[in-house]
Amino acid sequence: MTELAIGIDGGGTSCRAAVADRNGKVIGRGKAGPANILSDLENSLLNIVESAREALRDAGLEADAVSSAVSVVGVAGANVTDYGRRIERALPFAAGRVVTDALISLQGALGDADGIVGAFGTGSVYNARRDGRLKGIGGWGFVVGDQASGARLGRDLMERALLAYDGVRLGSPITEAVMAEYGNDPERIAEFAHSARPNDFARYAPMVFKHAGEGDAVAAGIVRDATTAIGESLDALLWPECPSICLLGGLAQAYEPWLSDCYRALLAKPKNDALHGAVELAIKLLNDQQRGAA
Repeated sequence: MTELAIGIDGGGTSCRAAVADRNGKVIGRGKAGPANILSDLENSLLNIVESAREALRDAGLEADAVSSAVSVVGVAGANVTDYGRRIERALPFAAGRVVTDALISLQGALGDADGIVGAFGTGSVYNARRDGRLKGIGGWGFVVGDQASGARLGRDLMERALLAYDGVRLGSPITEAVMAEYGNDPERIAEFAHSARPNDFARYAPMVFKHAGEGDAVAAGIVRDATTAIGESLDALLWPECPSICLLGGLAQAYEPWLSDCYRALLAKPKNDALHGAVELAIKLLNDQQRGAA
């Protein structure tokens, strides 16, 4: 009987995996490359599986034990058309479930309690649990969504740099720095943008926050627009008795001081991270499988 549960957090920068026994004790961890399933499904699948194999090796187990393990994979884009089902069919696990990165973030942050989670990394997504019922919004990819994500911040910075170059909008030190990086050649920026993946844009997010904190007008405008988008999404999920809001991901802390007081008053420290949430869900799936086999 299967006794291993693997939780996987498939992020835009890297995949993290943790393998646990049926009691929830984590016995191994692994890491592999990014999982941008909407822009690179084939390599995302390879990285998801490799992170699981690394976790098994870290636990002192054979990597091919993936075929006898139960797994829950949380990844951005799992809610888009049939991507989630396609990944489930391609994975080598004995039983596998693919869910949104928002769901594993919520489970990690809140456990089984009610509340709202917003996750901001390469992408962005929100999920709420109210009276045990789930509602998720966002996570549509940075081309048409993922407002306030690292990818969108980087994309918006590139756009503002080109607008400043063309004299359409005022520039600032950050737009000058971006243009200098590309030899003051707008064609090089356009070339980069056409081939760049979400994590390529997201690497500019720390630069945006740094300049915004120093009073750079363009950078501050980008962050304010992103913060407005966060507020709109939270408003779509909030209810009067909502006990807490948890912000997760690499950009969460950077956004906190920019939020309105009405949201900051509800901010709570997450119980755990998204990977822990994936492990919790994988253990629940393992136990469900064992009860079904009994």
